[in-house]
Amino acid sequence: MTTDAFPPVIAAQINYLLSHSPLSIKIDQMWAGCKYSGLLDRFSLLIPFCLDYIKWDVIYNAQCPLAAPDVIFGPEDENFHPFCMTGDEGDFKLSKNSLSDWNSKDPSGLLTLIHELRDLYLSYQKKRIGEVDDDRLKFEISTIVSREGIEMYMSSGVEKPEEVKFSVPLLDMDINKMVFGCNWRHQQKIYLQVIFPVGRKYVSAPSAPRLKLVSSPELKVLFPIEDVKLPPWLDGMCMAEYLPNLEETLERQILDAVSLIDVRRHFIEALAPVFGRPLEADPVFCRKVTFLAASGVFTCLVHFFLPTQFPKQQPVLMLQSSQHFNSQGAPIKSHLLTEYPWSPRWEPSQMAERILEFLVDECLNFKKFCNETQL
Repeated sequence: MTTDAFPPVIAAQINYLLSHSPLSIKIDQMWAGCKYSGLLDRFSLLIPFCLDYIKWDVIYNAQCPLAAPDVIFGPEDENFHPFCMTGDEGDFKLSKNSLSDWNSKDPSGLLTLIHELRDLYLSYQKKRIGEVDDDRLKFEISTIVSREGIEMYMSSGVEKPEEVKFSVPLLDMDINKMVFGCNWRHQQKIYLQVIFPVGRKYVSAPSAPRLKLVSSPELKVLFPIEDVKLPPWLDGMCMAEYLPNLEETLERQILDAVSLIDVRRHFIEALAPVFGRPLEADPVFCRKVTFLAASGVFTCLVHFFLPTQFPKQQPVLMLQSSQHFNSQGAPIKSHLLTEYPWSPRWEPSQMAERILEFLVDECLNFKKFCNETQL
């Protein structure tokens, strides 16, 4: 979404927030407080929190763009009063904060405000959960309170029971530095989401919580988190007992995933003597490579898509004609090809030769398919 319709001072603060925040904050909606001004001055922010998003509305005034904005929180957070403190006589008074020191000329003002509010919101959620009358939750919190980066959130609704969600960062390792040449903008992280139902009594053998691994979206190209099988949660187990075994398993699998980059690279290098110099290739993760093939006067591109578990899982192939186009003007492509001779125990050179043998016939079939499609 473009911010051109905002007053310049407000647009500068929004752009700074979106480009400099370490969080993946997104704008959900933008609108004008006065339909006759011709300028936008308010918007909704989606702010990552506890592996989900919280939605806050930021309200500026286009007629007074130098004034500090208001922030409206969600309807379920009506008791969240971030800048209020209780005085000695029980009255409320405002604490010193980024709004009281607002400087419209500072483009980082909105960024500072949102991050300050998010930190206070985390404290608010911890306080809420700490007041819940649930012995199991109190025990779980006491066992992991020393871990850094944990976030928690209590959700409730009319049609669903109360539950507490934990977001637990895993692995004290810098994944970004493990992949040479990667240009990830954000630090790659893996989290365990743990969801406990809120009970009112202590149960001697409570059921296992709901567990889910979540990672940064960019990590999928190296290590698809959905392929990880979580260890079982044994009866009577708590998070402090569960996490070390999980982290040990994840660390071993990530190291394996990084080592497989070189295995894929060697395979791509073995393709070159058979297929010629590649037209393009993924030099960082070695997940894709494209070659130009010819069968008589028929030429086509051969795309190789290498899975993260290569060579245990074979590459997926796709042919793309350089001479035939569909009615929309797009090049005609084959379906994904996986039914060809393959063994993960072969040497890379033998893999390349067997694929070439398969493609000799497949290119003829694809040429016939292209001609029939055009007709």
